[in-house]
Amino acid sequence: MKSTDSFESRLDLSDLRADADRVRQQVHQIIVGQERTLDLLLTALLANGHVLIEGVPGVAKTLMAKLLARTVSAEFKRIQFTPDLMPSDILGTSVFNPKTTTFEFKRGPVFANLILIDEVNRAPAKTQAALFEVMEERQVTADGTTYPMAAPFLVFATQNPLEHEGTYRLPEAQLDRFLFKVDVGYPSLEEEVDILAGHHAGRDPQHLDLVEPVLPAEALVRYQQQVRQVHIEPPVLRYVAEVTTQTRNHQDLTLGASPRASVALMQAAKAWAAMQGRAFVTPEDVQAVAATVLRHRLILTPEQEMEGRRPDDVIQRVLERIEVPR
Repeated sequence: MKSTDSFESRLDLSDLRADADRVRQQVHQIIVGQERTLDLLLTALLANGHVLIEGVPGVAKTLMAKLLARTVSAEFKRIQFTPDLMPSDILGTSVFNPKTTTFEFKRGPVFANLILIDEVNRAPAKTQAALFEVMEERQVTADGTTYPMAAPFLVFATQNPLEHEGTYRLPEAQLDRFLFKVDVGYPSLEEEVDILAGHHAGRDPQHLDLVEPVLPAEALVRYQQQVRQVHIEPPVLRYVAEVTTQTRNHQDLTLGASPRASVALMQAAKAWAAMQGRAFVTPEDVQAVAATVLRHRLILTPEQEMEGRRPDDVIQRVLERIEVPR
């Protein structure tokens, strides 16, 4: 591939990296471990993409999203999804004003910069569908009027992979609107010892005031624009396309990745490269985010599901099969 020195000199990412480090420092005042999870959430912020966070109860999914939102000087709203939640409870509704004898649109909680949707799969399909437009087009249409969302606008949604009673599976069209699906696992033994020591010493993870805003909203928007300028050479661009294309004809999948997934993989790789301080994308950047971008967009065949396989296994085999450009 061509020399990338010119791209480095043209795009200064030093402020981006410095602010990312400040965000990490703030979050790690409360969160122990979970470095990769935090890096993926930061990558999504920079790539201007929504994130689905999945994990068993008690692994700090909601807490991490709340802490990350606190580090950004922007409006934050949390929405708890429940089976009786209606679309108007999220988007807003028209209210009659007797003084003016007209209906006025009262904005719902989705009108903020950073949205945390807790237990997104607990709301019925019609409420989940209310998110389609606002997540994809970053606007809300009500009574024929379109209301654009202020930038930045990002949705973090959590769900529990084990509980099925009282939940509604997210449709593929909804899943496809999330840039990432981040799987949050258990901490290591050493990290759990640190968690226990912190609680024993009186460190309360709910003391969110310890975390201060260190990333202005305007700076985040500027960094998102910088990420779009990160260079990607044609061989790496083709590598991205080959990864997604091979999932469409894979014998272990009934549904492969769409062109939207290709764009998401490219944007995520750009943001990951920027996090490393590079103004160009390498194949290793694509590999670093491939599973997180693709796992929720793929559907295994029934035979593979019965054998306990995961989409991540297929993604790994696809990456191993494709020749890496150099």
